Amino acid sequence: MNYNFDEIIPREGTDAYKLDLREMVFGTDDVLPLWVADMDFKAPPAVVKALEDRASHHIYGYTIRDNKFTSAIVNWLKNRHLWDIEDGWIEFSPGVLPSIMVALHEFSNPGDKVIIQTPVYPPFYSIVTENQRELLRNTLIEEAGYYTIDFDLLEAQASDPRTKIFVFSNPHNPVGRAWNKEELKRIADICIKHDVMIVSDEIHSDLCLFGHSHLPMAKLFPEINDRIITCMAPSKTFNIAGLSSAYAIIADSKLRKRFHKRLWAMQLHMGNLFGGVALRVAYNDGEDWLEALKKYLEENALMVQDFIAKNMPEVGFVLPEATYLLWLDFRKWGLSPAKLRKALIEVGKVGMNDGVSFGTEGAGFQRLNIGSPKSVIGEGLKRILKVRNEVYKQSQY
Repeated sequence: MNYNFDEIIPREGTDAYKLDLREMVFGTDDVLPLWVADMDFKAPPAVVKALEDRASHHIYGYTIRDNKFTSAIVNWLKNRHLWDIEDGWIEFSPGVLPSIMVALHEFSNPGDKVIIQTPVYPPFYSIVTENQRELLRNTLIEEAGYYTIDFDLLEAQASDPRTKIFVFSNPHNPVGRAWNKEELKRIADICIKHDVMIVSDEIHSDLCLFGHSHLPMAKLFPEINDRIITCMAPSKTFNIAGLSSAYAIIADSKLRKRFHKRLWAMQLHMGNLFGGVALRVAYNDGEDWLEALKKYLEENALMVQDFIAKNMPEVGFVLPEATYLLWLDFRKWGLSPAKLRKALIEVGKVGMNDGVSFGTEGAGFQRLNIGSPKSVIGEGLKRILKVRNEVYKQSQY
């Protein structure tokens, strides 16, 4: 089946975070929005039809998630990631962040330490600090745009008896790494050695690109099942983030019972009936659409790579191993983060995620969302080039 990812679908006035919050975030509506991590593509046709059919019933009461829901997850993980799980391992959650919050509250106490790997998805900071845990930055090592893990620092941080949880991004947002087996093994060994729980955010797991594969840590190393919670969702994969349907996979029964009890205590167990429909249908009937999407995203990423190489080679960029989020390095422009942001907004009229929002390590970077039609990405690149020609080049003289 052919899917038209080139179609421009107006989203203004639909309460879309990405468009209808531009004034608040950028100070103006007059920016091309290439920021929030959702896509400007229609959801898979099967999902759209299923939602329309369910909406036509006209009664939207409390809804259960039966074995059709869990079976869809089990089959998807087996087919896409060669991971055999059991229905009973699955705990529903309205989102990955709520799952992380449940884990923080159940498996740590105020004042305990929590490790994150920076630069990283901004809510990782607030979900730790706003819940009265102490944040430990396991800063990633960057060499020519490629990021690796500082295992010596991770070992030192994990060895602190107050360190209870490691919140892990796999694949990593924003640097685009799909961590390999050796890296995952070293993390597992460190966390076992020092009795640290792993909460693994794997929301981008279905979006590995250019031949890379996602490796769920819990699949590779069953010996960590008593200390790992894997958080997943179809939201990024199928562009259905607004439907609030996610899940945690917990193989260990004691761990799962504690998570389940806390989830219910926090009243996060109900969910959204349309989200349940979308998850089930997306996982059962969305694979062909996903393969077409990944091909289109690869084309978009290569288009960005080619444009940068030809027109602004001083901008650092490495093709992502996963996600539709590109991590662009503008540090050679010599602008402060504030001046870079100001120039992109006022001169280029383009809105990307500011690198410093991912941590101080993101200073001089911007995150570009390529989950849009090629014409939109092309226009965004032209606007960035305008900034380069009017701001960066002038500063060279």
